[in-house]
Amino acid sequence: MLPEIAAAVGFVSGLLRTRGCVSEQQLQVFSGALREALAEHYKHHWFPEKPFKGSGYRCIRINHKMDPIISKAASQIGLSLPQLYQLLPSELTLWVDPYEVSYRIGEDGSICVLYEATATKPGSSYGMLTCKNQMMFGRTSPSKNYIMTVSS
Repeated sequence: MLPEIAAAVGFVSGLLRTRGCVSEQQLQVFSGALREALAEHYKHHWFPEKPFKGSGYRCIRINHKMDPIISKAASQIGLSLPQLYQLLPSELTLWVDPYEVSYRIGEDGSICVLYEATATKPGSSYGMLTCKNQMMFGRTSPSKNYIMTVSS
């Protein structure tokens, strides 16, 4: 569980770092608070033998509404909700599962893997549909790419 949490915390902290509005000391406090909050939140919802069991519970989600775990950690460094909305994507999904951490920015964004490890037990449920795979299979159209043209 610790490497997966570290990957998730590193990703969210990296998003805050790129905006340049948060000091390194604040980032360290935020990272520690988020790491502790996630470990506590996942404590009874982590199933390495069935990695996708509890995936929805472990999902960190910002969808024009801030994830409460992120807002709680941010409050430790004095960041308000309006500040968080300015610093983080308005739509972010972060899946933290045993052996894999992945994210998607935007509803039609690509899913990117941040961390991946091999299951230690044979016969794990990797062949099963995950929450994110179900979302991908459920798409009725491919991701949209927009091109802006200007005419005179």
